Parts: sequence; structure tokens; C-alpha cells
Amino acid sequence: MALKATIFKAQLQVADMDRDHYGDYQLTLARHPSETDERMMVRLLAFAHNAAQELEFTRGLSSDDEADLWQRDLAGELELWVEVGLPAEERLRKACNRARRVLVYSYGRRTAPVWWQKQGGALARFENLRVYQLCADATESLAAMAERSMDLNVTIQDGHIWLSDARHTVEITPQVLQ
Repeated sequence: MALKATIFKAQLQVADMDRDHYGDYQLTLARHPSETDERMMVRLLAFAHNAAQELEFTRGLSSDDEADLWQRDLAGELELWVEVGLPAEERLRKACNRARRVLVYSYGRRTAPVWWQKQGGALARFENLRVYQLCADATESLAAMAERSMDLNVTIQDGHIWLSDARHTVEITPQVLQ
């Protein structure tokens, strides 16, 4: 018997002063059975960091041909492709050929620095690729905020992201690797 995804609901209020974007989003996230709370919350953080009405979650881990999030323009072309985790160079090459902009949100206490050390040189040739590395302490704190129903406020200013609920506030400063 196949395991089913767990559904999470998030009410997200975004105040992004860096992009002058403000909005409220009612989101439904399906957490794949093999996905951790930390990964799901990094997906949510990636959404908040790039919030737009056209940005949407995809089937993610359930599909090899889809990003974790993407945004299409009015003609249906891929404007933005967002990956969470430590994707292979081949996957990012395909993404860079399909979308105008590709973002990676890498995380992991030990694994992310090793991944970047191995992949960084090969990824440097992609001009439309930006890679962020997230602090492990911050992503682990995000995981602790995961609930089936979440009401979250996000403030983005000067490259810093503050994500808070009624009990917690987590500050994240994505390090730009590329």
C-alpha cells in the first residue's frame, strides 16, 4: 500500500521590502512521505522569498521533470524554476535550459558545503543560475515551526528574512554562492 502525502495549510503574510512586494497567500503544501519537515519548510521559505501570484508548488519529489516551485509567464513559458536541497548538476543543466531563471536553496549541516565544493565549479557556467546556502541552525528552527495549519508572517529586508508565528521567530540570511 502506497503512503499518501500529508497536507499542510499555511496562511502567509509577506512584506518584502527588498522587492517592494506585499501580499497574503493561502497555501496548501503536500509533504511527500519521504520529505522531512525541514525540507517542506525550506520550500515554504523559498516561496516567501520569491512570492508572486503566479508562483506555485509542483509535484516536487513525486516528479523528476518538475521543480519544487515554478512560475510561468502569460505565454506559459517557465520564468522561474526553484530547487530545494542538493540537486545534481544534470538536473540543474536541464532546468537552466528550460527556465529564464533558476534558483537553488541548499541546506544541510554537513551535506550542503560538501555538495557545493563538488558542484560549484561545474555550475559556474550557468548564467541564469543563483545558488543560496541556508544556515543549518535556521532551517532546523524552521522545521520546529511546522504544523498542519500555520499562520506565518514573513519580513524581508536587506537580504535578511524573518519568518514568525505566534511563538517563534527565525532569522535567515541566505548566503549567495553564485
